[in-house]
Amino acid sequence: MIPQSVFPTQPLLTVDNFTIWSNHYHQVSLSSCAGHILPSSPSPMTPAFENYDTTFAGSIPDTIGNLKLLTILSLNNNSFNGPIPASIGFLSQLFWLDLANNQLEGHLPVSNATAPGLDMLLHAKHFHLENNKLSGNIPPELFNSSMILIHLILRSNELTGRIPSSLGLVQTLEVIRLDRNSITGPMPSNLSSLVNVGELYLSNNNLSGPIPNLTGMKSLNYLEMENTQLQGEVPVSLFSLPNLQTLLLKNNQLNGSLDIGTTYSNQLRLIDLQNNSISAFTEIAGGYNQTLILVGNTICEKQNIKRSYCTVSQPNNDPSYSTPPKNCQPISCSSTQVSSPNCLCAYPYSGTLVFRATSISDLGLSGYYIDLEAELMKSFEKLPVNSVSLSNPTKDDSEDFKIRLQIFPSGQGCFNRTGLSQVGFMFSNQSFKPPQDFGPYYFLADHVPYDCYAETKKSLSIGVIIGAAAGGTVLLLLLLLAGVYAFRQKRRAERASEQLNPFSQWDPNGGSGGIPQLKAARCFSFEELKKYTNKFSEENSIGSGGYGKVYWGTLPTGQPIAIKRAQKESLQGGHEFKTEIELLSRVHHKNLVSLVGFCFEQGEQMLVYEYVSNGTLKDSLSGKSGIKLDWMRRLKVALGAARGLAYLHELANPPIIHRDIKSTNILLDERINAKVADFGLSKPMGDNERDHVTTQVKGTMGYLDPEYYMTQQLTEKSDVYSYGVVMLELVTARMPIERGKYIVRVVQMAMDKTKVLYNLHEILDPAIGLQTSLKGLEKFVDLALRCVEDSGANRPAMGDVVKEIENIMQIAGLNLNAESTSTSESYEVSKGNSGHPYYNETFEFEYSGAFPTSKIEPH
Repeated sequence: MIPQSVFPTQPLLTVDNFTIWSNHYHQVSLSSCAGHILPSSPSPMTPAFENYDTTFAGSIPDTIGNLKLLTILSLNNNSFNGPIPASIGFLSQLFWLDLANNQLEGHLPVSNATAPGLDMLLHAKHFHLENNKLSGNIPPELFNSSMILIHLILRSNELTGRIPSSLGLVQTLEVIRLDRNSITGPMPSNLSSLVNVGELYLSNNNLSGPIPNLTGMKSLNYLEMENTQLQGEVPVSLFSLPNLQTLLLKNNQLNGSLDIGTTYSNQLRLIDLQNNSISAFTEIAGGYNQTLILVGNTICEKQNIKRSYCTVSQPNNDPSYSTPPKNCQPISCSSTQVSSPNCLCAYPYSGTLVFRATSISDLGLSGYYIDLEAELMKSFEKLPVNSVSLSNPTKDDSEDFKIRLQIFPSGQGCFNRTGLSQVGFMFSNQSFKPPQDFGPYYFLADHVPYDCYAETKKSLSIGVIIGAAAGGTVLLLLLLLAGVYAFRQKRRAERASEQLNPFSQWDPNGGSGGIPQLKAARCFSFEELKKYTNKFSEENSIGSGGYGKVYWGTLPTGQPIAIKRAQKESLQGGHEFKTEIELLSRVHHKNLVSLVGFCFEQGEQMLVYEYVSNGTLKDSLSGKSGIKLDWMRRLKVALGAARGLAYLHELANPPIIHRDIKSTNILLDERINAKVADFGLSKPMGDNERDHVTTQVKGTMGYLDPEYYMTQQLTEKSDVYSYGVVMLELVTARMPIERGKYIVRVVQMAMDKTKVLYNLHEILDPAIGLQTSLKGLEKFVDLALRCVEDSGANRPAMGDVVKEIENIMQIAGLNLNAESTSTSESYEVSKGNSGHPYYNETFEFEYSGAFPTSKIEPH
């Protein structure tokens, strides 16, 4: 058990095997990893606990309420018992509360005149209290309208009574799991007001009454109400929820006639109504072409129903996925080592990722795992990790989704203790953000059967002995080389100076003698840019991201500029920075954002671009910039971006692959001309790389070429794939991955080429002008889907894309040779809502959605 003194008022102490650094820390993570508790990185803000082959037991002390600055409390997967301390209610800064998988008992504590309670946690977004022995009613006082809770997970307890109607007050909720309790009574009707809930689990309770009207739950995509004793007919309105994908209602007392209507959601893939008393089915013309299961209903005794409805054919929840090798042949390793996806022998750090509320109903789709692998590698990119491997995805009886994870070290055969601690800390402090479909998680690590720390000490001892024996020989050689060393020292100093400042012999205004030259790009001093941006004031700040901040400024000539200023931790090496400037200075096209200059002094790295006044394409499609794009204007934007990319691929010398095409990297000037921006990930193609470049996978999820991800071979066709996704964004105004749905699959599933506009009316952006003629839209969608073909060989080149869009514009009656003479004012730009070309939302620690969609920040 944890002694009371673990949460002290003294600054530093040691209790048994646990060292506590301060009572002012922000996180307590005692999550047992299957007998292996990984230490967190010691700091004045984070406690370090290290204990192997054990779990924590006993009660959670009331003095935990003394940690006023605590933001994360994670005590899951231990053997804690007794009640939840009411003093947790004093933790006003708490963001994450995870007490799952223990033996806690008693009531859920709420505040009163003399005691605190969980209802006081107004900053908390996560209540993970599943798999305990909590009992009694869910108190109505637990919820209030001031809460910002997004995950409420109380499943697998002993809770009774009704679902309190006060739950409907928490409008931020996105995941609700109350399944596997003994909850009674009807469902409260005001659940329909929870417009952000995506996953709702109520199975294995003792509910009664009919299914209420849930039409207000517009975000709902996964609804599970099995074994709940619900009665009456299934309301036809339930099937029209726009995002509903999975509906599980088996083993209830539902009866009457089933009618899914003619406006059921085109996302709906599975309806399971096994073992009810449904006696009739109003079948639509052509039948329901997805999975409908009516086994165990009286209707299956009739002869006039489609027989497939009366057989069990559920999604594959036990697939045999395993991460494939990355364009290499697996090698034979020793009995205790494993061949990684990059075909290197190593000792992996392994365990099980457990996702608590996934919206995935069909585990057989490999695309989910490709996205998960990419997000893992993105989280580990600053750690000593070479690759990751996923295998054996399954769903257990509690609908938890589990998948085996192996993490392979880089630069050595196994992780040392520092590496293990860093990797484990990514999971314990929830720094890793999985794709949205997967939901909240925890990681159960396997016991580590090796100790690289001990091996290092052993190797060091042997090295000392060998070094002492060879010392005399080395000393003699050093004496002989002393003269040579002195002779070369001067040249080394000169080279070191050049390394520290690679621009020292570079004339940015044009020189001679083979020195690299900049074309129309200027070297600015720090003081100049400081003056142009009003000392880098907040008033001049127009965006921020992982690279740093972006400032607006004005040159003495009156030309507006945008300055990307790198923060200290994002600085590149001098030569890398120089190479990027040389690359940018060589590309000149009206559909590419121009580099004005750079600054490399006083420890600063800044890039100066032309200022593009009307923000990003994403801002316009989302309505943020106030610019309204009709069909004609969208075609012009598509053509401009395509021309810019075709220039990079076919006319730049050497050819350049952008590698991060997305709607936030396409900017619109004052005449709504498209300009491709942000070349931070761009890759030039050398003479010996005309077919492909083998390189580390980088890009943005949703736009990333799956062939590039699988093979690590980058080609121009990788940009074509990303551009195809942008084309689909142009017609739908949807994000590439939105509430677990991939835009490519959404369009493919909704398409019917026998109907007008391919039957895409429901997913087209209303702002495109649905009431007007959309000539050429079908050809535009056809072209987009060819751009996102799985195989790069089947995708068109960007030059061909340009020609086809030009043909589509002629069909639409648009003059290709006429430049727009109107300014942004004619495009209905709302005053006070100006977009900025380098605006980028930062990736917050808190979740947004079930889990946020990742954003690559400015480079």
